[in-house]
Amino acid sequence: MKSLSNTGFALFGAALVAVSYGLARFAFGVFVPPIRTELGLTPYVIGIIGAQPLISFLLATLIAPFAVARLGARQTAMLSCGFGTVGLALISQSSGALTLGMGVFACGICTGLMMPALTAAMQALVDRSLHGRVSSVINAGTSIGVVVAVPAVLFMAGAWRFAYMFFSVLAAISMIAAWYFIPWVSRITPANAAPPSPISALQWSRLFRLSLFAFVMGFVSSAYWIFAPDLVVSLRALPPDATGWLWLAVGVAGLGGAVVADLADRNNPPITQALMLMMLSASLALLAASPGQLAIAVFSALVFGLAYMSLTGLYLMTGIRLLPGRLSLGPVFPLMAVALGQAAGSPLVGVLVDRLSYSDAFAIYSAMGIIAAMLSPLYPRYIEEEPKGDVESETGLQAAYDYQLQNEDGEPFEYITKEDDHEKQT
Repeated sequence: MKSLSNTGFALFGAALVAVSYGLARFAFGVFVPPIRTELGLTPYVIGIIGAQPLISFLLATLIAPFAVARLGARQTAMLSCGFGTVGLALISQSSGALTLGMGVFACGICTGLMMPALTAAMQALVDRSLHGRVSSVINAGTSIGVVVAVPAVLFMAGAWRFAYMFFSVLAAISMIAAWYFIPWVSRITPANAAPPSPISALQWSRLFRLSLFAFVMGFVSSAYWIFAPDLVVSLRALPPDATGWLWLAVGVAGLGGAVVADLADRNNPPITQALMLMMLSASLALLAASPGQLAIAVFSALVFGLAYMSLTGLYLMTGIRLLPGRLSLGPVFPLMAVALGQAAGSPLVGVLVDRLSYSDAFAIYSAMGIIAAMLSPLYPRYIEEEPKGDVESETGLQAAYDYQLQNEDGEPFEYITKEDDHEKQT
């Protein structure tokens, strides 16, 4: 195994996430038009298939902590890449709904196993004072993967089988790289770190509210992820190769989501959630209202990408804040709720498209998002702590990670650099 620096691990983790999240999971939507045409699938069937990777993602997320504990970070990451390799290859050779569904189901397992493996490896390789920043870079890999899928649509219109075979090769290369760069060890905890406090009823209540908002966001966003390219193509508003510009805009704008989520913690999370949900809903309405205007369609994709990535980052941070000391549990509930919402929303939007129209289905989902945004005052705030002295509370993603560990006195764990230790000794 070759040891990576903090920066090196952040970039390597982003590359693995680009394959497991960007290509194996979220790139499917941009290829729906040619896949649906060649295989002769209805919107309802596509909606059912689109829910498969989300269901398998949930199952994989549930078993991922046990996999990391039993197999270690390296083998779990390799297993994730292995499922991605098989799933992407199955999609490239699919002849009908069954094989296509099997392929996307395997891709969902790939996605669910990857982040827990990287989190375990990060705790072993990365300085604790940099966990928040490194996590932000790794999460940005999703947007990078979505962008990588764009050239396949722009320059190889109709060659979706070749594109997915190429993605499968990338996943196989990622499996080899995971064996080379990721350690087996899964966790390093300071000896004087105090165990986390039992989860209180107040924490469960606020975590439940957070999960409800995350579920609704996932439900609403499923329409865009699965059917946005198919909408503009089916309505004969744009040619199939033009849909690549939508995903390019989603990926580029998504890179700013980590910044917005970090700023939200410094200001007002409920207001930020309301604003981002309104933006998410507006993106659906814009696309449905003007599918033939490429500039407006691309603008809607920019708005969607920024809003979606900002909301997932905000939910992740809130989960960490609500359950201090439980880094492996706090983010799991909201992220699983997002996936569950997408799994529930994908088949329903397919039914609405079949029985109504694309425009009506997107309008209904947009209205759901607006209603959820109006309920944002109910968004859970952090558990209040008794102020100690005049110390100003730290905010931001890094502070959320820092607060996860407490020492024997119940104070946030302090990080001592080699230089600080040397000064104390002299």
